Amino acid sequence: MFSKITHKKADFDKGKYKTLGIPFIIHQRRFIMLQKMTRTSEKGFTLIELMIVIAIIGILAAIAIPNFISYRNKAFCSAAESDANGIGAAISDYFAVPSHTAVPAIGDLNSGKGYRTSGNPVNLAAIAGADPNLTITITVTDSSTRCPTDYQGGMTAAISPKGFWAAGVYSKLIAF
Repeated sequence: MFSKITHKKADFDKGKYKTLGIPFIIHQRRFIMLQKMTRTSEKGFTLIELMIVIAIIGILAAIAIPNFISYRNKAFCSAAESDANGIGAAISDYFAVPSHTAVPAIGDLNSGKGYRTSGNPVNLAAIAGADPNLTITITVTDSSTRCPTDYQGGMTAAISPKGFWAAGVYSKLIAF
């Protein structure tokens, strides 16, 4: 329908072809119309592209959210275990003083300032043992009750006798 146009719009703008007459002006208008038709404004995204992006984000969220919850719940277990290790270090500090020979209470640790456990609500801790020359047992209860049972089941007294979980309570044994 249209012949191949080899002229540039810049040539028309400069007035290079003004003397060619009416047929050339019609040709020029066809050229400008074709140029406008072939120029599309592709700004933005199509609906399909947006839907694909939303689907990918949904799939990633479906994978990430359960893992995040699992890791957060395991952090409650780690907090209780960390409290037990901290109390163990405070007990070692307590026995560094030669006059301390009996098993201390929580309030006796840290030069009588006690030991503050972590957690919200605060984890409960206790120290037990009749003879400090044999064993001392530190128990820390996960007050949040959010430590997963499968995590606790992986650390039983048979598997890890120096530190184990039983019914939401972490026990750490210190043997001398």
